[in-house]
Amino acid sequence: MTDPAHGERAAADDQPEIWTGRASNRVQWLLACAGAACLALGIDLAVESLWPAGILPLVMSIVGCIAVGLLMLFGTLAFVHVAVKVDKECLEVRCGHIGVPRRRIPLSHVVGADFAPAVTPRHWGGWGYRWRPEQGTAVIVRRGEGVVLQLGDGHKFTVTVDNAESAVRVIRDHLRLTPPPASTV
Repeated sequence: MTDPAHGERAAADDQPEIWTGRASNRVQWLLACAGAACLALGIDLAVESLWPAGILPLVMSIVGCIAVGLLMLFGTLAFVHVAVKVDKECLEVRCGHIGVPRRRIPLSHVVGADFAPAVTPRHWGGWGYRWRPEQGTAVIVRRGEGVVLQLGDGHKFTVTVDNAESAVRVIRDHLRLTPPPASTV
């Protein structure tokens, strides 16, 4: 006969101390290229400056192309990929190449973790950092599997990441090993 507590510890020992995962979206690169093209058009208009309709339409066109180009370029590059790290203390999500936006959720604030096999951008209103009152907050970089955390304040946090099922297993194991917070009476 095996000791259930020993079996739980043995299962926890099989899990890594730190779990890392990623998810990428190649379609975002196409949008980034479109942003770069708008930016290049704005720069070309500024350099050529041959506009028969006058200076005001030229300035408006230059500013518009550069603004749209920068917004598309940086807005899409921030969500080309996401990196998720789970350790004994927290789940950390970093977006894009420079890691911004970043979200750090202490596991002491997590009451549950679930595997979501089919997270879609359509249900969240698109790619990126999203908030929906009925669903909570999410980082969506692609369609597919994800992790859904139930937080102690009643909110949910969802992130799309490859191998999300193992991430959920690691989070649950860390939650079991973490002693419950002491209640003050």
